Order: sequence, then structure tokens, then C-alpha cells
Amino acid sequence: MTRMKTWQRWFIVLLIAAAVIAMAAWLVQGRRAAALAQGAVSAPAAATPASGPALQRLEVLALDVLRIERAEFTRGIDISGTVKAVNTAFVKARVAAELRDLSVREGDSVRAGQVLGHLDATEFNWRLRQAEQQAAAAQAQLEIAQRLMVNNKALVAQGFISPTALESAVSSEAGAKATLQAALAAVELARKAQADTTVTAPISGQVSQRLAQPGERVAVDARLLEIVDLSRLELEAAVAPGELEALRVGQLASLSLEGSANTDARLDARVARINPSAQAGSRSVSAYLALQPHPLLRQGLFARGRIELERRSGVLMPLSAVRDDLAQPYAIRLHAGRSERATLTLGGRGQSGGVEVVEVLQGLSAGDQILAASVGLVPPGVVVNIARMPAVAPAASPASTR
Repeated sequence: MTRMKTWQRWFIVLLIAAAVIAMAAWLVQGRRAAALAQGAVSAPAAATPASGPALQRLEVLALDVLRIERAEFTRGIDISGTVKAVNTAFVKARVAAELRDLSVREGDSVRAGQVLGHLDATEFNWRLRQAEQQAAAAQAQLEIAQRLMVNNKALVAQGFISPTALESAVSSEAGAKATLQAALAAVELARKAQADTTVTAPISGQVSQRLAQPGERVAVDARLLEIVDLSRLELEAAVAPGELEALRVGQLASLSLEGSANTDARLDARVARINPSAQAGSRSVSAYLALQPHPLLRQGLFARGRIELERRSGVLMPLSAVRDDLAQPYAIRLHAGRSERATLTLGGRGQSGGVEVVEVLQGLSAGDQILAASVGLVPPGVVVNIARMPAVAPAASPASTR
């Protein structure tokens, strides 16, 4: 009997608790409905419609309302790449020898033909003397062969020797002459090797790398220095295949250096050459843009910018304000203080005042007001109130705070 009474008591307690929870939920829902009916709760930008479009209200800032205008815009290709010098050269050792001295370092300016250093020429001096002595011996042998031929001619004329002996003398004279020519060629080769021990600059410019130090023994074609001519610089940029049709030699571009502290420095450039071959893998094509001289330019810097393809005027809107969550692109236009959807027919994209814009062919006219993308999705018929920015009170002067 006692157990039955205890079970009944717990059942009654649970029923009372359920009734209290249901009553509280009914009261909360009734209060919310009353607040919506009085317009106390404003629908957010992304909220679903309530009892009717006329009851929805949205308050936005003036920055969230954009005005459609007719303006000039440029259509182009975004590019990026590395700055390179048109003329660069590696100074190499032309002979294998020990590097005796090198008079320039990184950053030094040099001119074409300037002596930059020397290799040890001891071995090459002796080789030149050896070649000269061999040439002198060949000259002496030629003179002996020539005198012998003259004597044999006289003896043949007097009948003391046969014509065969004269022919042998003529052949000896020809062989001695050829030996002399070979010896003279060896002299010239030895003289050139001796001259190659002097290191000279092939072009004018600045030293960008010093790759060897005095005292090192360098091999033939070993790199000693790199010289860069900064008077002519260009940007090598990769262009996608889909944009090649509009790319032409002579088109202008505006660039900026990546990582430069001077963010306002703009570099003027012009398309100078277009590579006839595509790169393997990416299938992109390299375009070379000639840069105007600028104190900030250095070889190896990274730059990005835009090649201008076309400049014209039209009805423009920011590209970010185009909404594409439906089948056709649209914008949220303000008409008589309410929102409405304007289906758009868009044209080319470009830039105007540093902002990405798109040309509107149909759907909007100059002077229309639209909502920016920051507002979010707004259904048609919502009453839109534009809130004014509060005025910022001027800071109190020290005299007024006393």
C-alpha cells in the first residue's frame, strides 16, 4: 500500500512539471508574436519574411548603399613576375690558372673592357717563349731550304745534277715554309692564352656576385663575377592561354614592387615581346614588359600589376555587389524605400578608381541605388531605412577641461 502511494505522488509531480513548462513556452511565444505585431523587432538582412513584406524593416548604414554611375573603366590582365636585366654576363676564366687578384666587389660599377683582375701568367709566359723559339728554328730551316733550292737550280742549269735533285730541294723548301707557318700559329695561340690571364668586363654595369677569391685555382670557364646592366630592365610574366588573344606588343601596363615600403610608387611598363612557345606543364606563355628606369628597381625583385587592354565608359557597379545565388545574376535595388531584385545583363569586367567593377548592360540605370554585399540577402519588399552616421564630437582642448 505504501509503495503504491509513493508511485502516485511521483506521477503527480511529473504532471505538474510538464504543465508548468508548457505554460512557460506558450507565454514566450505569445510575447514574441505581440512584439512582431507592434514592429518592435526588426527583421535582419538574412531573415525570412514574417507576417507580410510590409512588416519587414531593415536599417542599414550609408556605407552599405551604393549608387550606380556612368564612368570610365579599364579592362586588362593581372600579371606578376620577376624583374630581370636585359643584359647580364658572367665573367669566366678563359684558362686554368690561379686567381692572382680581383679588384671589384658586389655593387661596384664597371665599364666594358675594364680590367677586373689577373690570373697567374707564369706558365703561359714560358709557353709563349717556347713557341717563339720554335718559330725561330722553323725560320732558320726555311732559309736553309731556300738557299739549297737556289744552288740546285744553278747546278741543274750547268748540268752537274739531275732535275730530280732540284725537285727534292723544292719540296724541302715547301715543307720548311709550312713548318714555319705552323710555328707562327702556335705563337699566336700562346700569346692569346697569355692575354686571357687578364680578366676584363664584357659589358658595362654593376657587379652583382663575386664567385671566386684570390688564391683559388680556377678551371676553364669557371665563373668569377656576374655583371648586371640596370639601364634596361624587364618583367617576365606568365599569361594564361585564355588571355593571349587580347595581348599585343606595345600595350601599356602599371606595376608595383612587392614588399616595397613605398606603396605609392607605380612603375610604367610596355609589352616588348611575347614568347612564341608555351611553358611545359602550365601551358602559359611568357610576356616580357620593358620597364622605365627607376631607383627602386633591382634584378630579382617581384612585381605585380595590370596590362591595360581597353579603356571605355559605361554604367558600372562594383563586382562585389553582384549576387549569384539565383539562376541569373541580380542586384538588390532600392525603389521608393523598399528592396527589389533587379535581374542583370553584365558586360566586361575592369577597374575604375582601383575598384573591381563590371559593366551593366541591362537591369540598372545610372543613379540607381543598390545594397552592398555586406548587407547580406534581403527579400523583396523590405522597408530599408538608411541610418546616418553619428557625428563625432571634437576632442576637448586642455583649456576646456579645466
